[in-house]
Amino acid sequence: MSDLAAQIEPHIPSLRRYARALLRNQEAADDLVQDCLERALGRWHLRRHDASSRAWLFAILRNLHLNNVRQLARRGVHVEFQEADGYASPDGDGERTLIVRDALHALATLPEEQRSLLLLVAIDDFSYQEAADLFKVPAGTIMSRLSRARANFRSAIEGGARVTLRRVK
Repeated sequence: MSDLAAQIEPHIPSLRRYARALLRNQEAADDLVQDCLERALGRWHLRRHDASSRAWLFAILRNLHLNNVRQLARRGVHVEFQEADGYASPDGDGERTLIVRDALHALATLPEEQRSLLLLVAIDDFSYQEAADLFKVPAGTIMSRLSRARANFRSAIEGGARVTLRRVK
């Protein structure tokens, strides 16, 4: 069991940070991480031993989050969290507070897949290949999706129009 703990424990801070960024609510993020760890421990024997335990844990967390999003969509309940408005920087820098608030609001405007991908690569240092394995798409697709996510995020921060793609059949 100590071997199992040694493989999981180092990833808990990253999982918490990712969940917090996805949900923007500390209690909900902790619940999501707890559910993720519970599922990982219960299904540890099903894990591919040649695969990264880090990527496997993040995949579980992301899938649980997506399941929760789908469940809320089916229920029709939508609650806006304005938690970022109450953020105050530790050094009392008002400008930094506004920048953080605006960045969090811009991040919230991104579609779920783009927000999730941007957080994994930019914050949690996932490589393109690790992200591709997690999303089950080629690395080139990750690079193009990440490019769109960055462009949309940049546009949202600057207050410009969002870059949207048309589906051509």
